Amino acid sequence: MNAPESRFSPASPLPAALLERLRAEFGERCSTAQAVREQHGRDESVFDVPPPQAVVFAQSEAEVARVVALCAQHRVPVIPYGAGSSLEGHLLAVQGGVSLDVSRMDRILRVDAEDLTVTVQPGVTRKALNEALRHEGLFFPIDPGADASLGGMAATRASGTNAVRYGTMRENVLGLRFVAASGEVVRTGSRAKKSSAGYDLTRLLVGSEGTLGVITELTVKVHPLPEAVSAAICFFPGIDAAVRTAMQVIQIGVPIARCELLDANAIRAVNAHDRLGLKEQPMLLMEFHGSEAGVAEQAATVQAVADEQGGEAFEWATTPEARTRLWTARHHAYLSGLQMRPGCRAVTTDTCVPISRLAENIDASVAEVEAAGLPYFIVGHVGDGNFHMAYLLDPARPDELATAERLSAQMVARALALEGTCTGEHGIGLHKQGFLVDETGEAAVAMMRAVKQALDPLGIMNPGKIFS
Repeated sequence: MNAPESRFSPASPLPAALLERLRAEFGERCSTAQAVREQHGRDESVFDVPPPQAVVFAQSEAEVARVVALCAQHRVPVIPYGAGSSLEGHLLAVQGGVSLDVSRMDRILRVDAEDLTVTVQPGVTRKALNEALRHEGLFFPIDPGADASLGGMAATRASGTNAVRYGTMRENVLGLRFVAASGEVVRTGSRAKKSSAGYDLTRLLVGSEGTLGVITELTVKVHPLPEAVSAAICFFPGIDAAVRTAMQVIQIGVPIARCELLDANAIRAVNAHDRLGLKEQPMLLMEFHGSEAGVAEQAATVQAVADEQGGEAFEWATTPEARTRLWTARHHAYLSGLQMRPGCRAVTTDTCVPISRLAENIDASVAEVEAAGLPYFIVGHVGDGNFHMAYLLDPARPDELATAERLSAQMVARALALEGTCTGEHGIGLHKQGFLVDETGEAAVAMMRAVKQALDPLGIMNPGKIFS
């Protein structure tokens, strides 16, 4: 099923009484300036949507609750905003309303090193958290690439490069606080490692994409910094061989921490951007965590598997500086790819399949895009069956957008046929609403709508996302 229409009509002006109240209570932290509104009305998707009519910068949970209560009183949409790094249109004001920016709520509230938990406000970014935790000998493993905020990461059920070993936000959020659509503050979960007390409201909010409430506090798991860390790169004659290597590594039980694929196009892009001089062939970038002996054993096993698949130029990066350089290049892959076609926009899509079907999914997707003649690049968290395809298109050519959407739809349909999912970590947002129906069926989506209606009867919480 194709994506929703990419153009939306301007919404009606905000009620004057609401705007007056917001300005009175928040002063300069309530902005209607065009530049501020446009900043909060744009993400990395291809949707052309008018910006929100106002932006409010909240600094506390009480202020979030006040904004939501005022908007509920006037039946005005509220769109939570963190770091603005979403890819599927999550933060776009498709029905107008108020963008509620929580990026200034950026305090680390509590570090419980003995229990391996931390409690943070939603605007704390993963880099800021890890910089603070480093002094405690701890780290937070979820790494979606962008320096996203933890509130946004929870709302989109983010994962990333470490998910193959440490899981996703679903597994790492123990509890949270959020402001419901009524303006009421609700607490879910605890610092305990497990619970069987009632419905799991924490997991309901994780992945809800701001449609059920605004997250104002999170308690998450953290992990001890490993005794030894080593990264390695290995080049392959084709994507097939690289993916088969990743599959075998997982299937034989190597506890690899990261296993990332970059195709030749992505390598070419990061070479140009970061001056790396890597061979322009499909590459696996891997990382091993553990004791000195354990890391050495894992690496030796992986190298033997790679050798069997024609892997070559296996290189080690054991110093922090060398590892940082490689992983920085990997995290720059998206922006590096955009620079390969100046002025382009990217339609990015991700699917996730059982790892035994990953090579099949990637091979067919590559064949389709090359037959269509559209520039592209691939990166993937292939250790857990997840990969990203970015189609680079000229925004002045509607035919290229149509081609990219057709290819994306084919890729998703194939993933579903292979018993996978339409999105491993991007979320549904605006772009994948039809695919959600294809994946789960009408009955499941109707149940999701019923939950939304029960918790947000006025439909003010980030409307138009997940389902129309």
